[in-house]
Amino acid sequence: MGNRPVSGGILALALLCGASPGFGQDPLPSWRDGAAKAAIVGFVQRVTDPNGPDFVPERERVATFDNDGTLWCEQPVYTQAVFALDRARAMAAEDPALKERPAFAAILTNDLAAMAKFTETELGELVAATHSGMSPESFVGLSRSWLRTAEHPRFRRPYTDLVYQPQIELLTYLRASGFKTFIVTGGGVDFVRGFAQECYGIPPEQVVGSSTKTRFESSEDRGQLLKLPAINSVDDGPGKPMNIDLHIGRRPILAFGNSDGDLAMLEYTYAGKGPRLMLIVHHDDADREYAYDRKSRVGRLDKALDAASRRGWAVVSMKDDWAAIFPEKPTGR
Repeated sequence: MGNRPVSGGILALALLCGASPGFGQDPLPSWRDGAAKAAIVGFVQRVTDPNGPDFVPERERVATFDNDGTLWCEQPVYTQAVFALDRARAMAAEDPALKERPAFAAILTNDLAAMAKFTETELGELVAATHSGMSPESFVGLSRSWLRTAEHPRFRRPYTDLVYQPQIELLTYLRASGFKTFIVTGGGVDFVRGFAQECYGIPPEQVVGSSTKTRFESSEDRGQLLKLPAINSVDDGPGKPMNIDLHIGRRPILAFGNSDGDLAMLEYTYAGKGPRLMLIVHHDDADREYAYDRKSRVGRLDKALDAASRRGWAVVSMKDDWAAIFPEKPTGR
């Protein structure tokens, strides 16, 4: 088949984020029948059929998923950005000198106009400042504590309730079919590792993301890493295939994204030999979630949407292809 797209234990963890305990004859009950669902099921059947021409050994069944906008809600602003803002306020309360920094001043005065104009450099510096000065383990604990109490401004539910039910089912289906599922996200790797196991059944070592630099510190009785206020790697755009190669060591045969930031990962997957499946979530359901694409400041889908049309990649309509968006059962805190 070359690189043309194909048409046509974990259980308990999935339950914590509302996944269905079983799917009977239908592995994807929250997916409506249509081209997208048929492409997924057909692809999985082909690559797992040992007697078929498209069989792929288990060791090569690598599936990569973006996180923000692909596995959970990313509007009206990235969840980790909200965490960084709250963290900045807490830090400024402890260290008044931080109020002199323009980014911190804008946050503390709730200057929305100034915050809307933050450059990528300023945002990077803000994330670096609010995510440093502690061990990765301490940071994960801090972010988990925040997620237990933080609520989405529209849905008034914990952010971890706003994972996509159809994607939980897909991840479970893929793993049951011998796939190894990875998150490849522009979000901070330590932030996502704090909830990926419980919400998606994806362990920390299978999360690839943006990172800050660290320093190793040792003493007579202990050695630990310290997160530094400097960006190490931005896992977005071209950074995604670079980090897939660095951290996974295999080219995916399935990649799922939702924005132009995922285009390089999709192209990298598409360029491989053998059967491939590239998918894009199109947010077109303003009633149940949000509708946005080409002009969105968050999760812009423009060039990748054009690429999908040219190359025959599967575009998943949230409105038409998903019978449910979020799990009905609350996850708790």
